Amino acid sequence: MKKEPVMAGLVVVDFTQFFAGPIVTQSLAELGAEVIKVEFAPTGDPGRYLPLVKNQRSGYFIQQNTGKKSLCVDLKTTEGKRLVLDLIKKADVLVENYAPGAIARLGFGWDAVRALNPRLIMCSVSAFGQSGPLSNMPGFDFTGQAYSGVASMVGDSDGAPALIGLALGDCGTGMSALAAVNAALYRREKTGEGAYVESTLIDFLFRAHEANVEIHSISKGEIAPHRSGSHSSAYAPVGYFKTQNGYISITVPDSHWPRLCQAMAKPELEKDERFATNDTRLKNLSQLVKEIEAWMCSFKSTQDAMATLNQHHIPAAPVLSVAEAMNHPHLIERETVRTLDDPILGTIKIGGMPIHFMDQPKHLGGPAPLLGEHNIEILKTHLGLDQARIKKLEHESILHSSHG
Repeated sequence: MKKEPVMAGLVVVDFTQFFAGPIVTQSLAELGAEVIKVEFAPTGDPGRYLPLVKNQRSGYFIQQNTGKKSLCVDLKTTEGKRLVLDLIKKADVLVENYAPGAIARLGFGWDAVRALNPRLIMCSVSAFGQSGPLSNMPGFDFTGQAYSGVASMVGDSDGAPALIGLALGDCGTGMSALAAVNAALYRREKTGEGAYVESTLIDFLFRAHEANVEIHSISKGEIAPHRSGSHSSAYAPVGYFKTQNGYISITVPDSHWPRLCQAMAKPELEKDERFATNDTRLKNLSQLVKEIEAWMCSFKSTQDAMATLNQHHIPAAPVLSVAEAMNHPHLIERETVRTLDDPILGTIKIGGMPIHFMDQPKHLGGPAPLLGEHNIEILKTHLGLDQARIKKLEHESILHSSHG
């Protein structure tokens, strides 16, 4: 018998835009929740206009908003606000990622929505949080990377900090927010009470320092973690090593060092005083890199070097391009690379859902909504409005859609 989706029956009001907020609600939609994306008339989520845009359809928006329903409403009007407040009365979860204070100025702050719906779970996603000296600052992923010390760890030691070429902080912050929402839902099952939770870029990114913070603290500041280019400054050998036709990432903890020496057919390196311990390997890192890269370049290809590393169970991976990763059979089989049929762009590939219940399809949601696509469905189903009332709202420009 087919099992009901894990979030079936959950109603989510979604005030999110760009990435960190939308991935929270997208995940809920892909798990079976009904996610109502409230968009400002007449333009909607600014993510709809980020590149690559083709036929007036944004791939960026599609990636972050599969499975949702769009309600495009003029929130500057009393009637528009009333529609959304009536929806909130019936909702289980509200997620927003506006600048701190903005949602309250719109009339949907925690005090207001809790009074309407004491069982509501509200989640705020922001760069720096709802409190603290930086809370009122605007911020995106790279802003959080800079303030959290993450940017100081990326790039060559004698150069400028380097940009990480993906929104790592936004994604992690969104997944942290999802965890917070689920924890609040679990507590509500036990107590019947709603909750206000938050997730921030700065908190997630700072927590992503797996060793830098405590190393600096325990050493009383004698060790100052810093960017070190292609190789770790804390462990060796850990980094990217050149081959004949590319690069391989290897991560070799102390217990694996003898294995690597065997793989290289140089067992004598295991006890070599330059490389016998992690500390000595770090002190002689340039010599170590030369030894490993000379060995890797003795193979005709990256694939041949990988075969030997795999044979000796060394944690290693070829550095794939985005295109290569998109076509890797493992990522395709697991739907890490997801093929989606979009009503405007046709068949496209996007990143898949990172959460999978083994007894459920990995992706439950359909394509991302057109602007205001579900106005009529939402207002009829949840608020009981008839066709005449909806037509009046459309005529008064309180409702907007891009396709009607």
